Amino acid sequence: MNFFHQFKAWSRIKALIIKEILAVWRDKKSRIVLIGPPLIQLIILTHAATLDVSNISIGIQNQDRGWYSHELIQRIKGSPYFSHVYEFDNYKEVRHAIDTQKVLVSLQFQQNFSRLVGAKQGAPVQVILDGRKANASQIVTGYLTLILQNFNTDILTRRGVQVPNPIDIEFRAFFNPNLDYILYTVPCLVAILSMLLALSVTAMSVSRERENGTFDQLLVSPLQPWQILIGKMIPAMIIGMGESSLLMILALILFEVPFTGSLILLYCSMFVFLLSIVGVGLFISSVSHTQQQSILGTFVFMVPTMLLSGYATPIENMPHWLQPFTNFIPIAHFFVIIKGIFLKNIPASDVFMNTWPMALIAIFTLSLAGWMFHRRLE
Repeated sequence: MNFFHQFKAWSRIKALIIKEILAVWRDKKSRIVLIGPPLIQLIILTHAATLDVSNISIGIQNQDRGWYSHELIQRIKGSPYFSHVYEFDNYKEVRHAIDTQKVLVSLQFQQNFSRLVGAKQGAPVQVILDGRKANASQIVTGYLTLILQNFNTDILTRRGVQVPNPIDIEFRAFFNPNLDYILYTVPCLVAILSMLLALSVTAMSVSRERENGTFDQLLVSPLQPWQILIGKMIPAMIIGMGESSLLMILALILFEVPFTGSLILLYCSMFVFLLSIVGVGLFISSVSHTQQQSILGTFVFMVPTMLLSGYATPIENMPHWLQPFTNFIPIAHFFVIIKGIFLKNIPASDVFMNTWPMALIAIFTLSLAGWMFHRRLE
């Protein structure tokens, strides 16, 4: 008899799962949202969401007109980092170009620059940066410093001064030899888009039932609250895992991101990750009466999650009092796993160390969603 009741219960859950999948798939708008935007976002954001600084516009106010300033300017023009070089006659034009963001940086050479260099004296060069772009300005400062250092060395060599051989530093980047930013961006975007999809599907599941008027049918059905919860959870997991697989295939084929780790470990950790996200989505869905409220709740969750995930800024750079809060962000742990499995073949122990926090988060979010769901049904 007990076996019969369990079989009957799972038959009801199976029917609810099929109903949820068909409800999503039969809706033309839902099909487009599930397939189209994630693929387009992966292609566009891979190239748009980058911290590389290139194609820099630089302004030059040269009051000197001597050989040394001309030589230095030519070296800047020949650099692969600076694509647009503008020449200004006065400081007013420089300030206007910075204000309007026509240039990111501007150099100013004094009238006696070449004379001071020729007299073997120090010759200052003023560098004006756009402080509104602090990160890019710091990187550009490094580019200009390297050009000036090479220029100084060549001047000493031209004068016959023996320049001692500096320490020969050879840079070698593990797991990303060419420091290609796409190899960092694409695995992170796979995690982000999978999270967004699973969160959206679950967050709007109950609110969609309320708007369509079918939620009352669930209330009078023989399904228990935990059965309804599982029936809402499993379709989102199936859709999330399927969409993640599609995005990973694109990452491997279209962007040629190397995959060096274990596929089994990746899918196991991804399952736990999506489970924690589905719990958040079901909680949002249980407290929302309309799909608009569900979308708003999703937005409220996504903003702090992305800020604290470590995607845009390293967690180590955050204030010390804020860093502990990142442990409650599931995607912060999954970032470590997916980048490690894709690029460096991290061992199973490292995967486990970042999976068990997500498992605790999943238990908490699903329990909270179940409690809220049961309360709403009552």
